[in-house]
Amino acid sequence: MAAAEPIYGVLLSDSMDLKSYYSLDFGDAAPDVRLLKPEEVTNPDLIRFAVCWLPGPAAFSPYLNIEMAMSVGAGVDDLLKHPGLGKDVAICRVRDPNQAHLMAGYAVHEVVHVERGFAQMQQNQARAEWAPPAIRPPRDLKVAVLGHGSMGACVVQALAASGFSVSVACRRDPSDPVEGVQYFTGNDSVLLSVAGQDVVINVLPLTTETEDVLNTDLFSKMARGGWLIQIGRGEHLVEDDLVAALDSGQLAGATLDVFRTEPLPSDHPFWTDPRLRITPHIASDTTPHIVAEQALQSARELHAGKPLSLAVSRGQGY
Repeated sequence: MAAAEPIYGVLLSDSMDLKSYYSLDFGDAAPDVRLLKPEEVTNPDLIRFAVCWLPGPAAFSPYLNIEMAMSVGAGVDDLLKHPGLGKDVAICRVRDPNQAHLMAGYAVHEVVHVERGFAQMQQNQARAEWAPPAIRPPRDLKVAVLGHGSMGACVVQALAASGFSVSVACRRDPSDPVEGVQYFTGNDSVLLSVAGQDVVINVLPLTTETEDVLNTDLFSKMARGGWLIQIGRGEHLVEDDLVAALDSGQLAGATLDVFRTEPLPSDHPFWTDPRLRITPHIASDTTPHIVAEQALQSARELHAGKPLSLAVSRGQGY
């Protein structure tokens, strides 16, 4: 009996070698799925799916029979608004259980770094100066978390376990609320949750409602001298409003891991602003073996005509 024809996919990214980084060369281990680099494709009409990270504006144009596009990361906003993808193309994303814990660790690290004065102590070390900073109970620091998906919920749990006072903006009341955490829902949840808070951590998905949410109005609601930790999407932040809040003293500083343009251009003024802590989109990342497993799973579901278990809702944006 002849073997069934494999399903063919293509790897699309303008900035990464997806095949090498995520070990996306299935070979003989999965003869039913063939995943190719664009230069390896000899018949574009055979390509039925794509595995992507920030594909260029014309990346999909050679492949007229694409039925599914899968992001190797948790964010899919670049695919949802991509001009080369029709509304009938299913969009999937990797759901890595490790990502939430990685992001929670990053968030708590940044809160503790700021609250305990580690930047000042590093400067003191360079001067051989013994100057212990003042310490206050963790519960005296008020932290707002914007977003309560799988990552936001994990961030909340980690902050609460560290003893900080936590408020949360979320779409709906959580099914398993953390004791002592204050949850806000509804249209005004974001501004209500940040009122009087010392630190705001953004973990929101990018939607039409959340674009530009980190703006002058939000910063003005925070406690004066507060700190922003931006680990959502670059389009959440109005950069000019952040600079104005820093210049006025409304914010003392910010930790920025995501940006409207990535990589952050080398001449961008954020690089040299001492009030900012810049990291290169590493608050959380997908682990290579999970990406490979879930790309293979999605390709096989598509090939078999089954529902795509990792598909996102185009309406919700996640």
